[in-house]
Amino acid sequence: MPDYALLVFDWDGTLVDSVGRIVESMRVAAERSGLPQRSDEAIKGIIGLGLPEAIQTLYPEVDDEAALTVFRGDYAEHYLMLEVEPSPLFPGVADALEHFRQSGYRLAVATGKSRRGLDRVLKGQGWEGFFDITRAADESASKPDPRMLHEILAHCRVEPRRAVMVGDAPFDLEMARRAGMDSVAVSYGAQPLSVLREYGPRLEIGHFNELRAWLDGRAQDPWIEVSEHVG
Repeated sequence: MPDYALLVFDWDGTLVDSVGRIVESMRVAAERSGLPQRSDEAIKGIIGLGLPEAIQTLYPEVDDEAALTVFRGDYAEHYLMLEVEPSPLFPGVADALEHFRQSGYRLAVATGKSRRGLDRVLKGQGWEGFFDITRAADESASKPDPRMLHEILAHCRVEPRRAVMVGDAPFDLEMARRAGMDSVAVSYGAQPLSVLREYGPRLEIGHFNELRAWLDGRAQDPWIEVSEHVG
């Protein structure tokens, strides 16, 4: 029996290689609204937030509902055009998730996407019903508020100490910390490890298979000392 019972994953930049499409869609929406362009780094810095929170972080001047609705619509229109061909999973993700499920872990997703957007990408990957529970920002609270994790923990009846959050953004790791959970930082998504280390992740990985190896080692001996800086 693994010492962790529940694995919670962020979506964009953690399971799916979609960060570039998010950046492009945000740029297109800003241009259509006549707003100044932000740097790639600035846009990557809001990935993980719910879309309204992300827009208002980048563009505080978008402070009325009508302008926000237009921006959101332009963003969604361009992103959906890009997603005619679904964003690919990162290497190792599909096999590892199936392995985790077969090993007895409960699996969940906590994302800044909308429920509609999450359901669409789950369907695109053939993962409808694959996870024990999924939570989206527009039906709960945007990261780093821990409400999504509290809801997932309650649904799965798992204590925070037996759950781990896997993500590529400070919002993921801070959300886990506020919920009393361990976290794993991935280096291939929106933010570099130099930023993520500030949030005290239990493990750093550069490839999804490193998470699988770490968890398999802990399952064999929960007390084993495994390097926390893999890859």
